[in-house]
Amino acid sequence: MDFQHVENLLIRFRAKAVNIKTISGGVYEGTITDVTNDYVTLKMKGPETDDDQVVVLLHSIESVVVVGGA
Repeated sequence: MDFQHVENLLIRFRAKAVNIKTISGGVYEGTITDVTNDYVTLKMKGPETDDDQVVVLLHSIESVVVVGGA
């Protein structure tokens, strides 16, 4: 998938809870806080991850699933 399409999709789901699977097999669950043409930033969810954020490069994303509907 073209990176511009991935970026547009992620912008559309900004502030939504998502699960992102990467080509390396990692699964990241959180809320989209920032999207650029290179990466997406997720605020992690969970009891001990209140302030944790993870940055996922767009070229490593295999799939994006919106949690709880869009």
